[in-house]
Amino acid sequence: MASSLRQLAQTDAPKRAAVYLRVSTGRQAENDVSLPSQRDLTTRFCTAQGWSVVEEYVEPGASATDDRRPVFQRMLEDARSPDRRFDVICVYAFSRFYRNGAEMEMTIRRLRKCGVEVVSVTQPTGDDPSQEMMRQMIGLFDEYTSRENGKNVSRAMRESAKQGFWNGATPPLGYKIVEAETRGAKIKKKLAVDPVDAETVRLMFRLYAEGDGKTGPMGIKDVAKWLNERGYRTRKGATFGIGPVHGILTNRCYATGKWPYGVRNSKTGQLNDPATVVEIDVPTIIAMDLFEQVQAKLARNNPKVTPPRTVNGPNLLAGLATCATCGSGMVRTGTACGKRSYTYYSCAGCHQKGKSVCKGRHIPTAKLDNLVVDNVKEKLLTPERLSFILEALLERSAAKDVAVAERRRSLDAQVAQAKDKLARLYRAIEEGVIDLDDDLKTRIAALKDERDIAVASLERIAQQAVARSDVTPDRIEAFAELMHQKLDDGDVQARRGYLRSVISNIEVDDDRIRVTGDKASLAEVIAGRAAGAANVSSLVRNWRARNDSNVRPSDS
Repeated sequence: MASSLRQLAQTDAPKRAAVYLRVSTGRQAENDVSLPSQRDLTTRFCTAQGWSVVEEYVEPGASATDDRRPVFQRMLEDARSPDRRFDVICVYAFSRFYRNGAEMEMTIRRLRKCGVEVVSVTQPTGDDPSQEMMRQMIGLFDEYTSRENGKNVSRAMRESAKQGFWNGATPPLGYKIVEAETRGAKIKKKLAVDPVDAETVRLMFRLYAEGDGKTGPMGIKDVAKWLNERGYRTRKGATFGIGPVHGILTNRCYATGKWPYGVRNSKTGQLNDPATVVEIDVPTIIAMDLFEQVQAKLARNNPKVTPPRTVNGPNLLAGLATCATCGSGMVRTGTACGKRSYTYYSCAGCHQKGKSVCKGRHIPTAKLDNLVVDNVKEKLLTPERLSFILEALLERSAAKDVAVAERRRSLDAQVAQAKDKLARLYRAIEEGVIDLDDDLKTRIAALKDERDIAVASLERIAQQAVARSDVTPDRIEAFAELMHQKLDDGDVQARRGYLRSVISNIEVDDDRIRVTGDKASLAEVIAGRAAGAANVSSLVRNWRARNDSNVRPSDS
């Protein structure tokens, strides 16, 4: 038996073992006998070695080419825990543990440093040089086998697509998967028209091109609203939005009867070579002339990409005001009567998806602007009110000074320790004491991450301390006066910027308007260390919703 097993057996106390069982797909987990077989063989092997099985980790339907496996990660965390319950991880074969040679070797070495060995039932190895090399060769061979299997599966799926069969992905709305024929133990499938969903697809095209008979041709938003108001739902039961409706109206397979297979790499998301794309024959749902009519209208109505409203829009409260019912932003809407025009803040959820999603609310822009600005000036931007708000904040901050000082000392020690370890490693590499291998690169990167995070934490503590010390009565009075002046005389962009510096959200309800902000941010603005939330050129709402930040490791 291998030397690692001998070492495990030399101690007096019986070793505690954890067994790790894995299959690659959910279908194998449900129907295959592999998991029970792995459980039986690993348990019997542990019993023969005199080990007690104390933990069992079952990974049903996960590839071992990487470590993105929940059960696997939980097992590694348990192994690194100070009160771990096992001394050895037993697997049927190393391919169950990993199918990546380099990653497997690094993981085994890390576990060994924690006092945990990885043992294979069918591939016993040890820790002398020849047996270490054998384990590494096994890992490389498993990785090669996995990649070859992937190539063969991809080739088989492309061939299946060439023959007109569906390979199992979720079909487009309007189609369903049906069994076409049986080849041995395999059931080949094709797409057929789903009568219910196909009628919804046809209805979308008709509404966009012709209307519902009571109105003229609709826009994409009106189509989504019309469907939602009448109870139409997606295959998963969700309401229709602009994106899904647009995707259906532009899907050529409904009219051409050709579905492109293999357009993108399923793992990387990159576009494949167009020459490798296979077109699968599917039943048509839409007449070609109707499809072309819809495409022509879409081309005419295609909007230009505009900057976000929160950056340069005409509304003072754009990006701040939200609907109290559904949480959607309040967007600009308007109407005209003769030569006069009227603008409103309207709930985007109701405006874009209809009243079946949100009852909606509308308020004249000037009314909401004046209500918010007047109340902010009267109830927030006075020296007395600002002093009261910040006094409580500064008192709580002062009470935490002892804990902050202790954390600063801990972070200083952590930075010094990381720098010392890096310096010793660099010196050892320069003097040729050790070689720069993959394990050492990983260790250096981890030390850099620890150092950078600690340094960033120290900088943030220092900034907060300076902000607290800079909040003086004179600064508070000057800030209140400046804000009044800017909100009265500034242009829309300036007024919005100053409002965003003290306000994080404006919630519009039927009978009240709730304005919220952050006291710590207000203190930084008064101290002159922040200019408010920066505008971000993005159409994604709630970007950095908690105003947090992930520290990026340095490139050094």
